[in-house]
Amino acid sequence: MGTSSVPVIDLEDFPSQSDKLIEACEEWGCFRVVNHRIPAALMEAMKAVVRALLDLPPEIKRRNAGVSAGSGYVSPTKVNPLYEGLGLYDIASTEAVRSFCSQLDASPHQRETILNYSEAVHELAMDIGGKIAESMGLSRDLFNEWVCQFRINKYSFTRETVGLPGVQIHTDNGLLTILQDDENVGGLEVMDKTTGVYVPVDPMPGSFLVNLGDLATVWSNGRFYNVKHRVQCLEATVRFSIALFMLGPKQAAVEAPQELVDDEHPRLYVPINSEEYKKLRLSTGMRAGEALALFRSGSS
Repeated sequence: MGTSSVPVIDLEDFPSQSDKLIEACEEWGCFRVVNHRIPAALMEAMKAVVRALLDLPPEIKRRNAGVSAGSGYVSPTKVNPLYEGLGLYDIASTEAVRSFCSQLDASPHQRETILNYSEAVHELAMDIGGKIAESMGLSRDLFNEWVCQFRINKYSFTRETVGLPGVQIHTDNGLLTILQDDENVGGLEVMDKTTGVYVPVDPMPGSFLVNLGDLATVWSNGRFYNVKHRVQCLEATVRFSIALFMLGPKQAAVEAPQELVDDEHPRLYVPINSEEYKKLRLSTGMRAGEALALFRSGSS
């Protein structure tokens, strides 16, 4: 199975696609979006910037300090020796984006590209979040104040690493992730909810892949599937990707809206602070959704 197995959502075809969107959230925990209005030229320009930034000397990349757990530069580790990434915590903040650019000595052209892309992909995140909420009969403004973290990723694959994982099996910790994957290099796989088998998600140029994370399961009162995924090394090459993570509200905890809770669907999870949840996952190593069990209603 390949790309055709993952649902494809046309963002210009709403509300006609509402049922298909919710089914994708429940059964797949991921889907591709097309007709997203981010120009192909901007996507290509951003990929060129990503290559340049991740090819910088280590001493410059280490200036990318995080303001939140896991939000800055991540160097290769024993667990993920083929991976490194750069990031910034709040992509909606122009000040934060400019600080990210300054940390890495970005050129004026690179700055312009990063600022334009950041604005466009944040608008896309709000649109997708709004369509999910509307499709469930809720206000499309529910996610407007949620923090969105930005991360650019590099996988350095060699002949010796073919067949090995590029990054460990995991779920994402937030509500959703919007991924511009490498249109030339595959390797991303998602776990089929029913069979537990990993399904290749082949590149689809011009689209974005959306994954649902642990807090999507919490917010939907257990309806949405927090999809496990991994990246496998298929060939000796370098793979890049660009990701936005919708983490959680800046102040309030994440919990299921009251409209999704009733006698037949009791509240499954206690409210969760997204930042504390992220720290818990990092400190315990429970990165594949296991930590959610600690927040089940009635658990001790």
